[in-house]
Amino acid sequence: MTGLIIEKVQAGSIAEELEIEPGDCLIAINGHIVRDIIDYQFHVADHEVLLEIAKPDGEHWELEVEKEGGEPLGLVFAPPVPAQCGNKCIFCFVHQLPRGLRSPLYVKDEDYRLSFLYGNYITLANIDAADLSRIKEQRLSPLYVSVHATDPAVREKMLGKRENIPVLEILGELAAARITMHAQVVLCPGINDGAILEGTVDDLASLSPWIASLAVVPVGLTSHRRGLPLLQPVTDDYAAKFVAFWQPRQRSLAERLGGPFLFLADEFYLKADLPFPHLDGYGDLPQLENGVGMIPLFLEEAREVLARATPRTRCTVIVVTGESPYPYLVDFLRALQEKTGVRFTPVPVKNLLFGNSVTVTGLVAGRDIVEALRGRELGDVVLIPDVMLKEGAGVFLDDLTVGELEEALGIRVVVVEATPQGIYGALA
Repeated sequence: MTGLIIEKVQAGSIAEELEIEPGDCLIAINGHIVRDIIDYQFHVADHEVLLEIAKPDGEHWELEVEKEGGEPLGLVFAPPVPAQCGNKCIFCFVHQLPRGLRSPLYVKDEDYRLSFLYGNYITLANIDAADLSRIKEQRLSPLYVSVHATDPAVREKMLGKRENIPVLEILGELAAARITMHAQVVLCPGINDGAILEGTVDDLASLSPWIASLAVVPVGLTSHRRGLPLLQPVTDDYAAKFVAFWQPRQRSLAERLGGPFLFLADEFYLKADLPFPHLDGYGDLPQLENGVGMIPLFLEEAREVLARATPRTRCTVIVVTGESPYPYLVDFLRALQEKTGVRFTPVPVKNLLFGNSVTVTGLVAGRDIVEALRGRELGDVVLIPDVMLKEGAGVFLDDLTVGELEEALGIRVVVVEATPQGIYGALA
């Protein structure tokens, strides 16, 4: 059956008044077949809509609705089943995962719909004319695009797949249609750096403002790269030279384009042990979810929290973190301890699941936390940053639940937002 199965009908909504029920199938809106939630959102925006509904018993309804512009019907659907990635990227993180993790982690998606809905990065390598037409017709903007290199030969090598259409041609077509895009380059030393990266940056900057931002992030390598191409890591020395070379060019691009455009991932500054640019240099933080500007934002929020922090009930709190942000967390917790009287112990968790080279907080596994806290005096509570867990599920990457972590540690565990305010708010 074509159409969308309705998962939930919100109480008090137009849909409830129309006696639409979970399990019904929305076939069409104003004669347009509904393929997915994007079609639904696009066509339901009209003031007058004609809904075609198929009931589970085979009965068909046609319902006419008059509503205010933008007023929701109150229908809830499952997210789209992602289209699978056909690339074999030489740096793909999924190919570097150990066995035994939950099955969704091994799914490689390459779906422009998820890029629009959730900010997932896509390469556009598998897109066709019908997809491009739909993106332009329905104004699916912004999109998030993994470019890696605009040089066709280098990009083909990185994606492990021959392309029929050069990425610049696709990006140019979308830019001409006024579709906003955010781009990323996963930097692999010796492959897409140097002159190749300079060309990529110039090419993408030429499509500004429709390419609204470009992030360069270092390749992530785990200890499970068996049978995969040999890649060089971004070392501390490489990171220092890289930042020194690109910082002046960042400023030059910002002046020419009228605002920040090129962003370097926080990991470059962490590896190089260099001070971060001021938060103003990150604009409206368009690449925050890509690990760009997280530490500067943390430092700014830390100053705000410390300015209003007051004494609290004395207790002992463990705060776990990944290894890379640990020094910044230490400084904040030391100052917060002086303000509140709460005794904080920050604990950096060594990543045993993925290997020593993976140091970010969001890839810490539950059992690695257990190992890091083994034999310690744990005090009253352990705070866990929410970025370590699957959103809405309370499950770590290794399938350990928060409840199982509490049981293993024998102490209360509280999940907090991974921000200074999240930590301070937990003291209540």
